[in-house]
Amino acid sequence: MMHRFVALLALCVLVIPAFFAPASGQPDAFSLAPLIKDNMVLQQESKVPLWGRGTPGTLVVIRASWGETGESLIQPDGRWMVTLQTPSAGGPYTLEIKHGNTATMVTNVLTGEVWLCSGQSNMQMPMSGWPPGDTVESASQEIRGAVYPEIRLCTVRRTYSAVPEFGGDASWVECTSATVGDFSATAFFFGKELHKALNVPVGLIHSSWGGTPVEAWTSARSLSRVPEFSKALSILPECAEARRQTEKWLRMFPALDLKGRTGENKWRDLRCDDSACAARSYEDTAWKTMRLPALWETTEMGNFDGVVWFRKTIAVPPGWAGKNLVLELGPIDDMDVTFVNGVRVGGYEGVGYYNAKRFYPVPGGIVDSTEMNIAVRVVDNQGGGGIYGEPKSMLLRPELPGDTLSLAGDWKYVPVAELMGDSLFVFGPLGNRYEGRPRSPLDISEDTPTALYNGMISPLVPFAIRGAIWYQGEDNAGHGQQYKTLFPLMIEDWRTDFAAEDFPFYYVQIAPYDYGTATQSQYLREAQTATLSVKNTGMAVTMDIGNAKNIHPANKRDVGRRLALWALAKTYGRRMIYSGPIYRTFKVRNGSIELSFDHAENGLVLKEGIKGNSFQIAGPDRQFRDAVVNARGKTLTVSNIAIKHPVAVRYAFENTPEATLFNKAGLPAPSFRTDDWEDAATSKETRRAAP
Repeated sequence: MMHRFVALLALCVLVIPAFFAPASGQPDAFSLAPLIKDNMVLQQESKVPLWGRGTPGTLVVIRASWGETGESLIQPDGRWMVTLQTPSAGGPYTLEIKHGNTATMVTNVLTGEVWLCSGQSNMQMPMSGWPPGDTVESASQEIRGAVYPEIRLCTVRRTYSAVPEFGGDASWVECTSATVGDFSATAFFFGKELHKALNVPVGLIHSSWGGTPVEAWTSARSLSRVPEFSKALSILPECAEARRQTEKWLRMFPALDLKGRTGENKWRDLRCDDSACAARSYEDTAWKTMRLPALWETTEMGNFDGVVWFRKTIAVPPGWAGKNLVLELGPIDDMDVTFVNGVRVGGYEGVGYYNAKRFYPVPGGIVDSTEMNIAVRVVDNQGGGGIYGEPKSMLLRPELPGDTLSLAGDWKYVPVAELMGDSLFVFGPLGNRYEGRPRSPLDISEDTPTALYNGMISPLVPFAIRGAIWYQGEDNAGHGQQYKTLFPLMIEDWRTDFAAEDFPFYYVQIAPYDYGTATQSQYLREAQTATLSVKNTGMAVTMDIGNAKNIHPANKRDVGRRLALWALAKTYGRRMIYSGPIYRTFKVRNGSIELSFDHAENGLVLKEGIKGNSFQIAGPDRQFRDAVVNARGKTLTVSNIAIKHPVAVRYAFENTPEATLFNKAGLPAPSFRTDDWEDAATSKETRRAAP
């Protein structure tokens, strides 16, 4: 599910995807770290670590075709590491890795610039998008022209864990029209700009997961400094053994490998030994009951990705027999196939339909009695899942407007297959096998504090990178004050782990979006702007390229380009304008307020929007009113004739503001305020925490 913004943590059933590899300790065979693979890019002109596992006491020798050699003795815990000095950008090279009497070759290796690209769904969103609602502008043209053999794309498999993982799953490919469609659009556009400007190989390591909070990407070591996460962190170590038992349990069942499936066909025709569940006469009395609509994570079922059947038998009015009807189920997260009396009446089997309301025509020919069976097969590929809309959205009605029959309430259900990584483990509907799953003190998920750091960042450490780009914040949008602590903490955390105290960290400020009145996302944007005070950071502002009705804006080209401007200017020393205006100071003068800005050397540009200029001004009563604004050089003068003694100004300080303030380079200013007043939104904000 891509639209959930609250952590669904309950003390019930364990569902922990993790890398199915030997746990910490002595491994069974020689292995390389997940990023050490064919087609990779190594950071140029650096001492790069190469590491893995093997039999203790064995000597590992690595010879690089550019002339460097290094060796390491495998330690008692099975780990080894070799450091090599890389040359300037170039290649392709090979690495010969000898261990004992055998050798492993890593081929088609380049040296160049390596960037880690992480965050939630706006970073995860691929070039091919999530049709029909979430698409990327100019994607078709870009994909067709994507022939960049010196841009290498690495995708880290989505997984979470209770403890830091040493192993993981990732793969490198050359950037082609066949590979770029499934890769992060933001990361691709960023890398393309760097490659074009620097004319060197670029390696992009994409590790992101939609709908996840910043605390999930932060280590337990760092989160232990934040009191509200102490309870969850104290429980997590107990989950490690439960995870191993869960993996052992899943291996009892056959698995479908989904790695080779791509595009719209990835989730079609999944064979889970469950076809009989659609039959009208199928016996489901042994199944459990769930009240719908609901996300199943909020029920006793707990966190789960995979395939679940729902069934309900209802009595229909005698006068409806033989008539065409309409079945309405509301939105289903993510995909479904729906049957009435054993006959398929509809379904959405492609990604991107998680919020599409289901309206399925029911032919009168199958309405043959006053009893009707409805069976829905739901496939959830990430986050929350289920038939989750409003009760009023679940109904059966005649084709022509008239009476309706509510379908909200108790439904029978059974999970039949569980998704972990690229494998679907099939246990089928018989015998309620899901009930045999091992239990844990914490229902851990991708939302759990430190779970994604453990599963998707820890296995990458200490790969040599130039820096990181980050697009996240939507899932923390209701907790802006807390984000001021958590976000800098995560940056510090990663810099410590990658042994680079101030590597460049460039991030995207979340775009305007209608979160509803309960969430005041301007405070999250304020926290992101405040993070510019952290050394060697930069922020790409998206105030002008968002979509108030879609949390996944289509314009990812400018997002990537604006991130690249920061990198090219600050990391690579190119002379260019890289930031929009950033508010610096204000003065009260002659009944108005004068604002000055950084990054406005050539002057400010003020545009009028549909809702005005997006500036408001307040006097001692703290009541904000629309303002008159005049631009002169690097300053703005803000006033309102009714306010004789102004004390504060706010710009674009709401969920869905219009961007009206730019510099001459066309880059927008972020929202800001000159006051620090606590208002209803900040006073009611809770400190987000796990149980």
